[in-house]
Amino acid sequence: MQVKILWADDEIELLKPHILFLESKGYSVTAVNSGVDAVERNAEEQFDVIFLDENMPGISGLEALSQIKEQKAHVPVVMITKSEEEYIMEEAIGSKIADYLIKPVNPNQILLSLKKILDQSKLVSQKTTSNYQQEFRQLGMQLGGRLDAEEWAEIYRKILYWELELQSADDSGMSEILNMQKKEANTLFAKFIEKNYIDWLHGDDDAPQMIHTLFKDRIGPIADKQKTYVVVIDNLRYDQWKVLQPIISKYFTVDSDEIIYSILPTATHYARNALFAGLMPSEIAKRFPNLWASEDDEGGKNLHEDAFLEANLKRLGKTYKWSYNKITNLTAGRKLVDNFNQLKDNQLNVIVYNFVDMLSHARTEMEVIKELADDEAAYRSLTQSWFEHSPLQEMIKRIADQKAKLIITTDHGTVKVTNPVKIIGERATNTNLRYKTGRNLSYNEKEVFRISNPDEAYLPKTSVSAEFVFTRESDFFIYPNNYNKFVNFYANTFQHGGVSLEELLIPFVVLTAK
Repeated sequence: MQVKILWADDEIELLKPHILFLESKGYSVTAVNSGVDAVERNAEEQFDVIFLDENMPGISGLEALSQIKEQKAHVPVVMITKSEEEYIMEEAIGSKIADYLIKPVNPNQILLSLKKILDQSKLVSQKTTSNYQQEFRQLGMQLGGRLDAEEWAEIYRKILYWELELQSADDSGMSEILNMQKKEANTLFAKFIEKNYIDWLHGDDDAPQMIHTLFKDRIGPIADKQKTYVVVIDNLRYDQWKVLQPIISKYFTVDSDEIIYSILPTATHYARNALFAGLMPSEIAKRFPNLWASEDDEGGKNLHEDAFLEANLKRLGKTYKWSYNKITNLTAGRKLVDNFNQLKDNQLNVIVYNFVDMLSHARTEMEVIKELADDEAAYRSLTQSWFEHSPLQEMIKRIADQKAKLIITTDHGTVKVTNPVKIIGERATNTNLRYKTGRNLSYNEKEVFRISNPDEAYLPKTSVSAEFVFTRESDFFIYPNNYNKFVNFYANTFQHGGVSLEELLIPFVVLTAK
């Protein structure tokens, strides 16, 4: 369909060569010589782009721009002016112009502006697709090699980069190819974890930064030097961090953006307690038998994080003032914002924010959330929308005002499950869909990652003969009873507890206030 352009300039006759040039390129140009005429023609016809001279007799270009935007807010307008005065630029930009050109303009400048406005998404999509095709081969070669923990983190970072790029480019075909490559990566990553995980926990030199030593290795040394806020957004995947980053970057610059490793099971009960205690789960259970909740205990299993953190900081020799706050609902978030000044004299403030975890569980239980977060892109979008309207964004503004250091991290990620795996267990077996622990479990050994001796992985036993089994990639456990009913209920939901790139590789981001 032919692109229709409205061009308003009181010297429009002098621009005839420009108009002929555009018409030779297939554009339709309607020329007028005043702002009044531009406003009238815009009201009568539908134009794809409007070129507007700023300095015209009658009403100015800025006045015409204002009226045009009132008529049709989304029509792209290019302001053309002889003046380089800053206030004119600010007025035009504030009115959401599409481009700003300084006279004299040549035909190629006009053509470039048109392509940027009308063809940018198509051109960017084509370039993105071409670049990923080249990267696809490179990623394939890397996946065929022997990767260490840091290289796996870098592979995952690249995959997510292209996932976000191809989402913006709206190329479903190429996105499908990327999803296949991501699935291959997850298969190989699961094998890598099974081969190396236990060795990491027993002092292997190649062990990556893991969550249970985070306060000792990373957070403590930062807080020693500067007032620091640690925001733990439960269940925050690395791709979700990347969509929040542009918003947070209004207030902070990123010092470091790392991917670190959670622990198994990648579930809040284990991972977040390990984060705050600075210990692996079986060590917590031995040291704090009255505080650790086992799988078969009733009630919450993360009720003592502040006590674990206190003991950890004391063990590390940290004597400064600190605070711990857990936000599990909107009211608690607003209350903390209202009382935020009470935190400013502390050297370390830790804030746990539970929204993303609640979103994951709500998506399983509520049909409306399932529809809103139908796929990975929608899940990211919902997280971004929540953050933009949450008390957490206001907290981050307050932290920036205090010029404090900000650390954003999480305890584990989550993965969209699609493939059911049958398992049989006793009545006391835990309910998590991504891992099971107990005795007399029956399953196909080829379909799980099995830890027959939990002591080796620093996991507490529920009984002498208990073991742990974990699903890989996008698998989820289902009991044979009412099999189809539960498969239909849980398929395509977001779960955590098992072995996948999405669950184990998590963000650790250090930021400095602007």
